[in-house]
Amino acid sequence: AAAAPGPWAPLREPMFRAMWIAVLASNVGTWMESVATGWLMAEMTGSAAMVGLVQAAQTLPVVLLALLAGALADVVDRRIYLIVTQLWLMSVATALALLAAAGGLTPWLLVALTFAVGIGSAMAMPAQSATTPELVPKPMLAPAVALNSLGFNIARAIGPALGGVVLAQFGAAWAFGLNALSYVLLIVVLLRWKRVVPPSALPPERVGAAMFAGLRYVRQAPLFRAVLVRASAFFLFATALPALLPLVAKQEAGGGPNAYGLLLAAIGLGAIVGAVALPSIRSRLDRDRVVFAATVLYAATMVGAALIDRLAALLPVALVTGFAWIAVLASLQVAAQTSVPGWVRARALSVYIVIFSLGQAVGSLLWGGYAQIRSIDEALLVAAVVAVLAGAAALRWRIAGAESLDLTPSAHWPQPLVVGEIAGERAPAVVTIEYRVPLERRREFLVLMAELGHVRRRDGALEWQCVEDVAQPGVYLEVFRTGSWLEHLRQHQRVTADDRALQQRIAALLDGTDPPRVRHFVGGEPGAAIAPHGPQPDA
Repeated sequence: AAAAPGPWAPLREPMFRAMWIAVLASNVGTWMESVATGWLMAEMTGSAAMVGLVQAAQTLPVVLLALLAGALADVVDRRIYLIVTQLWLMSVATALALLAAAGGLTPWLLVALTFAVGIGSAMAMPAQSATTPELVPKPMLAPAVALNSLGFNIARAIGPALGGVVLAQFGAAWAFGLNALSYVLLIVVLLRWKRVVPPSALPPERVGAAMFAGLRYVRQAPLFRAVLVRASAFFLFATALPALLPLVAKQEAGGGPNAYGLLLAAIGLGAIVGAVALPSIRSRLDRDRVVFAATVLYAATMVGAALIDRLAALLPVALVTGFAWIAVLASLQVAAQTSVPGWVRARALSVYIVIFSLGQAVGSLLWGGYAQIRSIDEALLVAAVVAVLAGAAALRWRIAGAESLDLTPSAHWPQPLVVGEIAGERAPAVVTIEYRVPLERRREFLVLMAELGHVRRRDGALEWQCVEDVAQPGVYLEVFRTGSWLEHLRQHQRVTADDRALQQRIAALLDGTDPPRVRHFVGGEPGAAIAPHGPQPDA
């Protein structure tokens, strides 16, 4: 077997390398802006609730818009779409810089513009996450995702420290202005990207239908749902520390913006160490144990942040915080990326992003409000305890094994036999498949068919059944319905190599006298064919 690619192998791919550097520069600017907004709000109001609100304002739009953004990223030209989102973000950052320079920023205006930043980030995140498999070969996907996490945390190490210096020496306007400039390199790289779009004989999905298809896929994908459960169990409670960190630096450690920047930089540095050490850790522990162990370690750092009030002692705690955070985040991200096929990747990742951002938004408001009513220390201690309890409860949802899935399109379904041409909008489309199973194999057959039912629903079936002929025991009829003939043709494009292996296991149980009999039915009146969009697929 070929050796697994090393952790730095994706950087040998020119476009991935260029995109990685550009995103790194952009994230440095984003962290500078985050330092400026958090500190500016703490300085203007001194309110834990308002600091939590400005954090939530940047993440709440992701909750509201990520599903739409994921559908758009799977339907439209992803390169053009990303260019538009980066132009929006650059415009908002420029507005922040100009208003800060003119002294026109108020607390609520800062919240509003931070919300606008969140809108741009929400629309860009699914598309940006889904580009990684287009930039590297499949064997490099896992190290590429890890490198993306590493780049983010390098930015977390550099950006806050640089932001703290700029904020202390020159003011918030400069931090916002440098963030606006940081988008230029990414826009240039996107303009140079010669994206190859796989040809399709079918017309693109409508955005509303694409959103529904994405949610349907997530509902029928057990491994991806497990990723979402594990993410929910961590982010809602782990967000307490980043949400309250400006106040920990200002009130507990008695520091200024430089202290806040140093703490964020230490978290980023710890994350870099964690990203480098993670492959070695995973060789000893499976992904589920890594996530739980890192959750316990992260909770311990929240306890440390609550009990320690000296900056020099908080810095080592921040280093461990970054280490634990990247261990959880990278493990969940690799599992999310590798557990979904390309046709729905941006939509599925948008659901993951919603869970991630909802945890941050709700967590920021929850723990900010709790700290306002009680105290910062008590909020961190309670969050630490509940994070461990939630992580332990979520252990039953396993995420190990995602990288072993083979989700490449198999195109093994035979072309439907039709007389003439069928209009794509004719509805519904019903497919029946008759199987003959030896009586002693029926139990095993039904177990595999239940698994196949999830596949049919995941890829487009609105209804699915498997029934036995009461007059001929062992004769089964599988029936599934899609919304239209066009949606059934999309099923032919969505079937994967793992699905093919499942169908081969089912075929091995049949009596072998007659192959399964497949029939297609379609409702509606005969009409125009889908030929204007291209020929019908062979599979």
